[in-house]
Amino acid sequence: MLAGLDPEQRSAVTAPAGPVCILAGAGTGKTRAVTSRIAHRALTGDISARHVLAVTFTARAAAEMRARLTALGVSGVQARTFHAAALRQVRYFAPRLLQGRAMPELLDSKARVVTLAAARVGLRADRATARDLAGEIEWAKSSLVEPGEYVVAAAKALRDTPYEPAKVAEVFTAYERLKRANGVIDFEDMLRAAVWGIEEHPDVAEQVRSQYRHFVVDEYQDVNPLQQRLLEAWLGGRDDLTVVGDASQTIYSFTGATSAYLVDFPRRHRAATVVRLVRDYRSTPQVVGLANAVISQARGAEARLRLELSGQRPPGPEPELRIFTDEPAEATAVAARCRALVTAGTPAREIAVLFRTNAQSEAYEKALTEAEVPYAVQGAERFFERAEVRQAMVALRAATRSVPGDTPLRDAVVEGLAAVGWAPDAAPAGGAARERWEALAALVQLAEEFAASPPASARSELASPAVASERLAELSIGEGAAVERPATLADFNDELARRAAQQHVPTVEGVTLASLHSAKGLEWDAVFLVGLSEGTLPTTYAKTAEQVEEERRLLYVGITRAREWLWLSYAVARSPGGRSRRPSRFLPQLDRSGGGTERAGSGAGPAARRVERRRTQIVSCRICGATLLAGPDRKLGRCPTCPSDIDEDLHERLRDWRARVAAAQKVPAYVVFTDATLTALAERRPARPEELIAIAGIGPRKLGLYGEPVLALVAGAAVEEVCSEKTLEIES
Repeated sequence: MLAGLDPEQRSAVTAPAGPVCILAGAGTGKTRAVTSRIAHRALTGDISARHVLAVTFTARAAAEMRARLTALGVSGVQARTFHAAALRQVRYFAPRLLQGRAMPELLDSKARVVTLAAARVGLRADRATARDLAGEIEWAKSSLVEPGEYVVAAAKALRDTPYEPAKVAEVFTAYERLKRANGVIDFEDMLRAAVWGIEEHPDVAEQVRSQYRHFVVDEYQDVNPLQQRLLEAWLGGRDDLTVVGDASQTIYSFTGATSAYLVDFPRRHRAATVVRLVRDYRSTPQVVGLANAVISQARGAEARLRLELSGQRPPGPEPELRIFTDEPAEATAVAARCRALVTAGTPAREIAVLFRTNAQSEAYEKALTEAEVPYAVQGAERFFERAEVRQAMVALRAATRSVPGDTPLRDAVVEGLAAVGWAPDAAPAGGAARERWEALAALVQLAEEFAASPPASARSELASPAVASERLAELSIGEGAAVERPATLADFNDELARRAAQQHVPTVEGVTLASLHSAKGLEWDAVFLVGLSEGTLPTTYAKTAEQVEEERRLLYVGITRAREWLWLSYAVARSPGGRSRRPSRFLPQLDRSGGGTERAGSGAGPAARRVERRRTQIVSCRICGATLLAGPDRKLGRCPTCPSDIDEDLHERLRDWRARVAAAQKVPAYVVFTDATLTALAERRPARPEELIAIAGIGPRKLGLYGEPVLALVAGAAVEEVCSEKTLEIES
């Protein structure tokens, strides 16, 4: 169980029962640590797995946790989202709590009721406005704010409301009345019902607390006051609680989420064990260094728990910072690089283009379409809720009656999809049609994976669809089971139904387009962070210091999505000839003039492009890998706090040589080379002209003037050898 864990992960796994706070940076193996902790405690007899409730924020994370626990030999742990856990409990206790009355229907969206509520108070709400109003109501209810308290609470929270707060409060009141009149509840009502059932009914509390005795909460920085209250109701004063989170990834404050519970955990639980996971196994040291540089400037409460990550992977390419004249040029360049990466062998699904707002997606969809690069928009619509996927699942169920049973699974799926017009060799040129084709192609790929490792005897041992859904969630597909027969189309349909129930989304073979918010929890080999200009990141709506800091954390989250290759870019203008914009204040302090821009098809020569790349290149410390921001640090190639490895003898010979050259040229010594440049030469000891010119402050002119004697000195030559009367005359 402990094999392969690093020392910090091992400390998290073996921490004693009681309150445990795992501060886990991006890519540090938090899921492995927390599942190993549950399994270690269960397999050593410290706890019973069936008494564990592990709470996540996405169904995908819950499914991953169940799969890992199964692989570790532990079954019976309940791993669910807050909403799924609450819904299960409310439904179970509904006959007792409602005294025979039917449980209200659960709204899957507030939009329709909010639109009606707005009309009741004299407002015409279009789709966007209804969405904004629904967001305000969700924030209020998640923050335990009642309609009559909304105006004051919104003012204190500095909410940017779609209407005057008093009008929003009227809509909120009308919304609650309409729900009651129609016998429906929303997701926040469901959480409140679970809290009410425990707090107001001792028999319910006793039964829930006897079932769940050990709690794990993932992404604890994202809990809201309502979810925290439910957690406290479950605990009932007990303290066998493990929380996992990273304050630097707090990016959902606008929904009511708060990192305060994570930040204050050691104070509220005086006996808490606190473990910090800082070894980053996801990203290269170059990416990690940039992430550290960005978040090191953070301020506020979250910064108190800031983690300095340590990259564990082999070195990779330096992140690129690119500047463009306008957004179309930026999008065109991104699409061209995506195409080049795919051509060079990077799978399209391992590339992502991330932006601050969904509205930025259009330019990249257009550019990728024109470049004939397939793409998929993340977060716009759940995979199994897409119209074409629902139609395909109906067609595949119908195909079980017409496709011969001995047909190989992939062929059977392709034949079934022909009914909805899909063909494997007929991919459209791009755009929405291509996205639809790729979604169905993902089903074919999923069939291939399923055929290679089906759940061996799952179908025969399950009594009913309801039991099947529960049991299949606990089975480790293809692990430790003998396949008794080839997977059939009927088996695959059952698998699709299970995944649809759990929102287990297959990978679409295309470049991912996603907002920074929807990219949370995901990772790719290559990541493009685009549109990094003032007014976009941070957004113009970030008016307070706290809001600006959350924008910084968004960039940090985006950077830490990249495993190996990272591109950061912004456009000086939104459109050709448009008003000039400044780069984001969160970017490293490189070229801020805006003069180093690229124009698509500008015809700039190779030499000019090399100079531009060198000027905007991100430089990492050669000792610790951190990104260097200050000019002297970039020249030395190391952090000021990292140990110097200067060659004192070389440094002295360089000073002697500089003095002689300056005297011959009748100029101050610093005109030849500054003290910082001499130190950089003595530390970095360049052996070739390209290594010499890589040192900031040494350009082509000084390379031509002084390159040969400096390289000779580095190679061990005496000052007298390179300072002959003839040499000094030439240099002069």
